[in-house]
Amino acid sequence: MDSLTKDKDPLGLLLAGGAGLLLGMLANPARKLAVQAPTMLKGDWDKALAAEHKATLAVFDLAEKTSTDDTARRSFHLMQIKHMIGKHSMQEENAVYATMRQRGLLSEAQHLNEDHGVVKQLLFELTMMPKDDARWLETLRTLRGNLEEHMAEEENDIFPKLRAALSEQENADLTKAMNKEGLKLA
Repeated sequence: MDSLTKDKDPLGLLLAGGAGLLLGMLANPARKLAVQAPTMLKGDWDKALAAEHKATLAVFDLAEKTSTDDTARRSFHLMQIKHMIGKHSMQEENAVYATMRQRGLLSEAQHLNEDHGVVKQLLFELTMMPKDDARWLETLRTLRGNLEEHMAEEENDIFPKLRAALSEQENADLTKAMNKEGLKLA
């Protein structure tokens, strides 16, 4: 036996390894709940999505304050924006827009899905573009403008229509379904 293992208790090492594995397995669900909790705590699906809109725009504010030599901060904020939009899109596309289709809001759901496609294209362009490129900030602002139009349309027109078309129970069920989708990417 070498000096590193001769004083070690094999059972103790096994138990410690098992405890570490268990903690690792519990950490991911706990992290997911922590990420989704702000959305869940907002209550109804439409209020929760509006709060996510506001939070995403706050990260845009930070990214827009960067300069061309702030490439690390630009990369970090873009990563945050992509994660926030990815989770948000999953919630909308897999729960809210699906419910819209069930309620006959087909053209509205299609339109909002198309908006998401434009957003994903702009995110791809920002990801591929060097972060010190003079066009980076302009592209980020184009993305923000598209998102602000999309968000306003959802919050002021389409979501109120859907909320009114659903019963209290159906709105509660949609809230649960939306949060379940959010937990997948949280």
